[in-house]
Amino acid sequence: MKEFKKVLLVIAFVFGAVIYTNAQTKVAHINTQELISSMPEMKAAKAQFDKLQQSLGNDIQASVTKYRNKLTQYTNEAATKTASENDARKKELAELETRIQEEQAAAQKTAESKYIDLTKPIQEKALAVIQKVARAQGFLYVLDETPGSGLLLADGTNLMSAVKRELGI
Repeated sequence: MKEFKKVLLVIAFVFGAVIYTNAQTKVAHINTQELISSMPEMKAAKAQFDKLQQSLGNDIQASVTKYRNKLTQYTNEAATKTASENDARKKELAELETRIQEEQAAAQKTAESKYIDLTKPIQEKALAVIQKVARAQGFLYVLDETPGSGLLLADGTNLMSAVKRELGI
């Protein structure tokens, strides 16, 4: 009987230690992509980015239109021009084509840079608020449940509503 009490006491101690350890590790989750896309700042940034892309696209489209017009003109006049004139025109078209490709690459680089400039402060703000809310609620870990982030199970506390409340959205 004495040994039974010892075994029972050891089992109770082990279960108590496990429960205490689990209670110390509080884990929550949040979909950061959903949060950031719902922030008013992101909506304004997206509108600004779309406007930039439209402007860059218009510039490139103007260059493409100029190229096509010259190509049509040169094709129509090729029979009436000398071989040296046609060669010069081919060279000019090749240079225009190269310039268009360079413009497209520059536009893409500009767009990527602007997107980072616009979204980085928003992402930093979201992260700061997530950390603030998580610390206030005593969470040690917060997992990102954004699709593709590697989260396999999300039965814990979802911080989305508390973070949105803190952001005022």
